[in-house]
Amino acid sequence: MIFEQIESTGLAHYSYFVGAGRAAAVVDPRRDVEVYLDLADAHGVEITHIFETHRNEDYCTGSLDLARATGAEILHGVALDFGFGRPVKEGEVVGVGPLEVRVLETPGHTDESISLVLAEAGHADAPLMVFTGDALFAGDVGRTDFFKDRLDEMAGALYDSLHEKILTLHDGVIVCPAHGAGSVCGGTISDRPLTTVGHEKRTNPLLQLNRPEFVARKRAEHHPIPPYFATMERYNLSGPLPLRGGETTPMRPMPPDAIEHAAARGATLVDLRGPSAFAGGHVPGSLNIWQAGVSAYLGYYARYDRAVIFIDDVARAPRAAATQARRLGFDAIDGYLAGGMRAWYQSGRPIGRCKTCSVHEVDPDAEGQFIIDVRDRPTRLSIGAVPGSHSIPVEEIARRIREVPRHTAILAYCNTGFKGSLAASILLRDGYQDVTNILGGMNAWINTGRTVQKEPRKEEIPVL
Repeated sequence: MIFEQIESTGLAHYSYFVGAGRAAAVVDPRRDVEVYLDLADAHGVEITHIFETHRNEDYCTGSLDLARATGAEILHGVALDFGFGRPVKEGEVVGVGPLEVRVLETPGHTDESISLVLAEAGHADAPLMVFTGDALFAGDVGRTDFFKDRLDEMAGALYDSLHEKILTLHDGVIVCPAHGAGSVCGGTISDRPLTTVGHEKRTNPLLQLNRPEFVARKRAEHHPIPPYFATMERYNLSGPLPLRGGETTPMRPMPPDAIEHAAARGATLVDLRGPSAFAGGHVPGSLNIWQAGVSAYLGYYARYDRAVIFIDDVARAPRAAATQARRLGFDAIDGYLAGGMRAWYQSGRPIGRCKTCSVHEVDPDAEGQFIIDVRDRPTRLSIGAVPGSHSIPVEEIARRIREVPRHTAILAYCNTGFKGSLAASILLRDGYQDVTNILGGMNAWINTGRTVQKEPRKEEIPVL
């Protein structure tokens, strides 16, 4: 049997290539589908089926592109009217060469969510693995908060899906989730790419709760809902524009004057460098989203109706960043700064700067300053914070910018300095003048023995 787990860096998304004999199937494909085509060629198999465990919210599906390239049939849950593919119901069995895939309807994360039980043909009573989508993760379960008027209903549906279907499989069945640690589709997903039914039964804290306890816990959760999710839902319902065949805007090298003109027309300039390089000199108005953070943060601050332009120190095209952007549906990637930042410096154009400091230079009791903690709330509660700092997660800076005073010194920090630099760049773009990123962030604060402020977990609701 052929089995490959494909991770999409930055999204913590897992897709799967599985097959035997001359046939293979792909589960939850990402938009850039070459990896699956290459695997099929390498193993000498034909991709015959493509499964969507649900309409994903955090990335563009590659199902249509993959189907166009292979002729494979797309299959998805029956409880949502997709604009493509064929719906499958509970108990339906699909043959993939000498393998068979049995459909479990497992709503809760979404109504149409399905899980896929893989076994050798004729041995349905001894399944090998289950592809759980966003129902069950390693150490966590899927979020159930997309339907604000149905919180208890969806949480209850997920509990039933887990306990009445997935957890009834043998303990040794391998669980193949759609996401790993760091995904916004879960809260505390463990850093394990695979797990088993038995391991989750014994160690997953959410699976130790009874139904009322589980519903209460899920009702109390507060996950971020990035603004780009709505676009992903629309794209994945009808199918995004194809990537293969050159339909998307090509990325081109742009001289400084072209960058300047594009910015004046509203393009989003994304500086891919680290905090120190950005602080030393950047194109005014650019956002500092480091390359590995494009998948996580571009969707918060770029717009689908405006061009995206990348800036780096190197002269070559930042193709990895462009790939990440297109996985989120950003196709208007006009180009990148030709010659890198050196070309901008040599053009004589204005240079933006961001202040930096070490933790030794920060006095939490000083007057005339406003310290922003841009980490997520659970991290602040679990690790602690710089005394007197204000919690505004980097994902919320733009919509909560009025909470940040304009005529005082602003100090931003995260755990290391990367998200702090992104927050600083957002403030600078909005006209703030005195903005400092605390390099090293909370890690440096703790490592140097500075006083840590602990806060009560006010938002937690006790288990019933």
